[in-house]
Amino acid sequence: MTSPPARFREVTRWPVWRTPHQLIGAIVVVEVLASALVVAGLWALPLPTGPTLFTMATLCVGGVLHTELVSGIERIRRYAMDTHHVNLTSVWTFAAALLLPPALAALVVAIVYGHLFVRVQRPVPPPERRPTYRALYNASTIVLAVHAAAGVVAATEPGGIYAGLPYPLTIVLALLAFTVVNTCLVLGAIAIVNPEARFMQILFGGDDLNLELATLCLGALVASALTAIGPVAALLVLPPILALHRTILVRQLREKADTDAKTGLLNHAAWHLRGSHALQVAERESRQAALLILDLDHFKEINDTHGHLYGDQVLASIARVLREELRDHDLVGRFGGEEFVVLLPRLSGHDGRDEVVHIAERLRRRVGGGSMATGPDGPTIPAARTEGTPTIGPRAVTVSIGGAVFPRDGGGITALLEVADSALYAAKKAGRDTVRIGPPPFPTAERA
Repeated sequence: MTSPPARFREVTRWPVWRTPHQLIGAIVVVEVLASALVVAGLWALPLPTGPTLFTMATLCVGGVLHTELVSGIERIRRYAMDTHHVNLTSVWTFAAALLLPPALAALVVAIVYGHLFVRVQRPVPPPERRPTYRALYNASTIVLAVHAAAGVVAATEPGGIYAGLPYPLTIVLALLAFTVVNTCLVLGAIAIVNPEARFMQILFGGDDLNLELATLCLGALVASALTAIGPVAALLVLPPILALHRTILVRQLREKADTDAKTGLLNHAAWHLRGSHALQVAERESRQAALLILDLDHFKEINDTHGHLYGDQVLASIARVLREELRDHDLVGRFGGEEFVVLLPRLSGHDGRDEVVHIAERLRRRVGGGSMATGPDGPTIPAARTEGTPTIGPRAVTVSIGGAVFPRDGGGITALLEVADSALYAAKKAGRDTVRIGPPPFPTAERA
C-alpha cells in the first residue's frame, strides 16, 4: 500500500528537478527532437542490406570494446575530475554518420552511449556520479550531430545538391557539421546554467576542442579503413585510443595535483614552479614583471562567526574575482589560508610600479566594491543567527595587497615574495584595505 508514494517521492528527488526551468525545457526539446528524428528515420528506412548491417555491427562492437578497454580510466576521470571531458566515442559515432543512414547511425550512438553509461557512469558512487539526465542529453546531442553530418554526406551523393564534391571535402564538411551542432547544444546548456560563462575560454582555453577534432579525424580514418580494407583494419584504432586515454588521464591528474581544491587556483607549489619559469622568460626577454600578495582582512572573524564552509565560499568568490580581473597569462594561486598570490609576467607600461599600483588598486576596489555583492554596499557577509546568539550584521569583505616589481625589487621569485610580504605587512599596519608596492618608504596611495 505504501510503495507507490515511496516511488513518487524518489521521482521528486531526481536531480533534474533542481536544475533551472529553462534548462529542463531545453533538455526536453533536444531529447524529443532526437527521438522524433530516429523514429521517423526508422519508419522511412528501407530494409537494410547485409553489408550495411555488418558495418553497423562492426561499429557497435568497436564502441563496446573501446569502453571495456578504458572503463577503469574513464571512471577515474569521472570520479576525480569536476569538468566536462571528451570521452572519445566520436571515433565510432562519426564513422557511423559517414557510412550509415542517419537512423542506423543514431542506433549506434544509443548502443555505444548506453554501454558507456552502464559500464562507466553508473558505477561511479554518488555524489560524484553525474545525473542520468545529463547522460541522456549528451547522447541526444550526439544523435543530432550525427544527423547533421549524415545530412552533409547525403547531399554529396548522386542527386544531392552537392553531388560530385570530392570525398575528402565531404569528410571535412561533415566533421564541421558534427562539431558545430554538438558544440552549440552543449554551450547552449552551459549558457542557461551560467549566463556569465566565458565561451571563448571554454572553447579555446583547454585542449577539449582539439581532442574532439582529433577524435573525429580518427573516426574518418575508421570509416575509410572499414570501407577499403575491412573490420580488422578498423579495429586497429583501439590500441592508439587506449594510449590516448592514458595520456589524457595523466595530464588531468597532473592538473588536479596542481590545483587548490577550494578555489580552483594554482596551489603554492605549482604557482611557485610556474612563476619561477615565467620570471626566467621575462629576464631573457628583458621585460618587467610584478608579484602581488593579497590577504583577506579579518578572515578569522568570518570563519569564527559564520563557519568554515561559508569562509570557503568567500575564498572561492575572491578567486573568481581574480580570474575575471586578470589576464589569461597571469598566474594566480592560493598562497595559503586567506592569502592569494599573483604574478604579472608581462607589464605593458614603461613604469612598472605605476602599472602594478593601478592593477592592485583595481583588484582592491573590485573585491571591496561589489564583486560578490549580496547587498547594495558590495560583497558582504550576510547576517547569521545561531542558537542563543544575536544576529550579526553585514560586514564588507576587504583585502590588503602588497607587491613587488621585477627586476627593480628582486631578481628571483623568493626575493620578490619577501619584498611583497613586507609590503603586505605595511598595508595591514596602515589600516588594511590598502595597497603597498615595493620596499619602504611607501607613498600614500590615492583612493579612487
